[in-house]
Amino acid sequence: MENSFIDKLDVYLYELRDFAIGQLGDASMLYQLAIIAAMFAPAWFLSLRVEPKLEARARLIKGMPGLLRFIVAFMRRMEWLFFALFLGIAYVLTDAIGWPSRNYLIFSFMLLSGAWLLVTVVSQAIRSRLVGRIFAWVAWIYVAATIFGIKDEFSTYLETTTVGFGDKYTLAFISRGIILFGVVLWLSAVLGGFAERRINRIDELTPSLRVLIGKIVRIILIVLAFTIGLSTLSINLTALTILSGAVGVGLGFGLQKVVSNFISGIIILMDQSIKPGDTITLGETFGWIRELRARFVSVVTRDGREYLIPNEDFITHEVINWSFSDRYVRLDVFFGVAYDSDPHEVTRLAIDAASKVSRVDNSGKLPVCWMKEFGDSSLNFVLRFWIDDPQKGLTNIRGQVLLALWDTFKEHDIKIPFPHREVILRTPVEDKPVTTMAD
Repeated sequence: MENSFIDKLDVYLYELRDFAIGQLGDASMLYQLAIIAAMFAPAWFLSLRVEPKLEARARLIKGMPGLLRFIVAFMRRMEWLFFALFLGIAYVLTDAIGWPSRNYLIFSFMLLSGAWLLVTVVSQAIRSRLVGRIFAWVAWIYVAATIFGIKDEFSTYLETTTVGFGDKYTLAFISRGIILFGVVLWLSAVLGGFAERRINRIDELTPSLRVLIGKIVRIILIVLAFTIGLSTLSINLTALTILSGAVGVGLGFGLQKVVSNFISGIIILMDQSIKPGDTITLGETFGWIRELRARFVSVVTRDGREYLIPNEDFITHEVINWSFSDRYVRLDVFFGVAYDSDPHEVTRLAIDAASKVSRVDNSGKLPVCWMKEFGDSSLNFVLRFWIDDPQKGLTNIRGQVLLALWDTFKEHDIKIPFPHREVILRTPVEDKPVTTMAD
């Protein structure tokens, strides 16, 4: 392999080792390293005392989350600011007294610490932590190469070193490709988020259609960004044959569930069987849908838990959608009264009590009450009423209606019986033997 990457790396490592050994033999170099190490300790201790106070004051800023993000990021890196300031003071003092004879290393470390502070704060503008860290390291390495005067050598190394199988690519080409792909994908994500927010504001579209259109726009932008990146780098698409084959094998063995959930999500969005805000029951889970994702559905229950249910479960399992065609849900409450009660009066009072509960619908579907049977200890009734907000819970509204029935029956002296049992204990009579007394 021409310009072997390993061979070139070995050469550069040996040169770096020889340079380091030669420099460490210089007394002024050792003095500068000692001064640099001595400056970091007070900078670190000072930042521990200053950072919490300044950050507490910065947290008082309201209404500007973007500005607060940068300020807090700057506050949490105060040790680098103090380190650069102390190195600057050390550089001025060593230059004034003329000891050590050379102090360029102190000046270089001052610039490096200031550059690291700047790039790490600027990287906070990138939402992805991984991409932000990569940007910070790449920018700082570039600055370091410029400060130490090895930018041209480093650039030549990247341009002349090739890697790859079959078609060879230089490290510079690969680096530019990674940066280009990162920028293009980041722009596609930003534009996709902007388009999705605008689509969600269109009231004429149903919630499911908004989610579907938003996801389609995101997919199109990502595919378009990938295509633009490949065409800009002049990469032959036939070189991706191995990659496409690997992806096919992965789909066949390990990614079938992922693809199944993705396709199920598309089907759910197209047939609109569920949508954000619907109240559903799936197995033992009862809650309302907060969000539809490409792989799962977010369902929030009444106790505040958020279940991430795979999309495939909504296709292959029975789902109760309490608000599919409309949001009206009928609930039943069973109760019994004593036999000496007037069933006509009980029916009227039960309907009146249920109608006074705030969540019970009284506009179209009025409550009804029917006598079911003559029970062993009571006259049994069923009270049926409708609600239009099942996402607020079902048990609590039943409890409110039962309390209303209790108050109404207590006010009108209607008894709610409980079963009575009579237990009769019978002791068997045993024949006692007759005893006679002998004279």
